[in-house]
Parts: sequence; structure tokens; C-alpha cells
Amino acid sequence: MAEKLKRSTPWRIGAAATFAALALAAGLEIGPRASAGETARALPPAAVDEQPGAAKSEVAVLAGGCFWGVQGVFQHVDGVTSAVSGYAGGRESTAHYDWVSTGTTGHAESVKVTFDPSKVSYGHILQVYFSVAHDPTEINRQGPDEGTQYRSAIFPVNDEQARIAKAYIAQLDAAHVFGREIATKIEPDKTFFPAEAYHQDYLTRHPTYPYIVYNDLPKIENLRRIAPELYRADPVLVGTADATE
Repeated sequence: MAEKLKRSTPWRIGAAATFAALALAAGLEIGPRASAGETARALPPAAVDEQPGAAKSEVAVLAGGCFWGVQGVFQHVDGVTSAVSGYAGGRESTAHYDWVSTGTTGHAESVKVTFDPSKVSYGHILQVYFSVAHDPTEINRQGPDEGTQYRSAIFPVNDEQARIAKAYIAQLDAAHVFGREIATKIEPDKTFFPAEAYHQDYLTRHPTYPYIVYNDLPKIENLRRIAPELYRADPVLVGTADATE
């Protein structure tokens, strides 16, 4: 499994770091694109949100670049009971990392977030997604990662989620909170497929991995700083810490 990871993701270690090193050596005042961790900002809550009901559990499926960081953020959100990395947007037969990485499958790296709506609403989940988890103004990229598999997308599981997501995007665009129009697409009626075991809990299991340090750990700190009422220190993990890589 380690060899597969090396073949599939070497650019996740090297893309930003290599560019920065070369620029520094050349004396250029230029660097890689800002990561979502650096572009995080406090956002207003969703004006349109779900009403409290009898449901004990709800699911949100979100895509915002590499799933390592998105999963890591939601594992630290109070009220979230599970966050699983995976793929959404394409067929089951192509829901495999090597194929998704080609950018030709229709899939986006996604995270299935299961949460208790009595503790955290779908609107709050979206607030974290737009403010901390990624930069929603980017088209088919996040940080050093490029391709349709890194697009910003919401995969609503029902009509109410689609309605809330559309309303929140319109609310944020009307307030000009990002300076650019939100690029996030709403893609209903898509199935989520869990990713390979070695991708689960990746941020927690590899906190010194260069890609994680630069792109993803700042997101966790921004969650704690921007939304302390939603932050919890101990992440809820999938439980693959002993997975063979």
C-alpha cells in the first residue's frame, strides 16, 4: 500500500514545497497559491436552515479539494459523529483513487459527514465548509491540487439540503464576503463511495506529512479560532489508525 501511495500522491508532498524552494533560491517574491487554511474567514450563519426535528442523525456529502483536510476539519466539529473520505459524482466502478486522480471519472474527492442535528445543524455544517474547510471561489482546484476531482461541490441527500445550500450560497454572494463569486456547484442525486482505508484519518495519523502541515493543519486551527463554539479538541475517527499503508 505504501508503494501505491507514493506513486499516486508524490505531488501532494512536493508541489507547493518545491515551487517555494525554487522561488526562494531564485530570489523571487512569489510563492504557491494560498491554501484554504490561509484564506479562512468568519462567515455569518445561514439565514435559511433546517428546522429541528425528530431525526437523531443526518448526512452531508461535501467536496472541497483533497479529502484529507476536509475530513480532518469535520472530525473536529462538535456534533459530528463520523466523517469518511470518499468519492462522489461518478460511477461505482471508477470510485478508486488511481482512477479518480486522472480527473476523468466525474468523481470529486468528497467527505460524508454524519452529524446529530440536535447539536449542529446542516446550516452550521455548511458554515464550516465555506469558512474553514476550503476556498469556495476556486474552480477545479484547491491549493496545489488541480483537476475536476478537486472541485468545490455539495451533494445534497434531499431537496431540503439543496434548498438550504442554494440559499446560503446566494446569501454569501450577496454579501460579497469573498470578493469573488462562489464557484461551488450543487450536484444532487449522486452516490457517495468510501475511499480506500489508507486515506481515512490521514491528517490525524500523519501530522508531520509536509502536505498536511502546509495545507491542512491550519484549517484545524482556524476552526478553533473562528468557530470555538463548534470546535472540539479530540477528533472522531473512522478507526483505521492501524491500517496497513
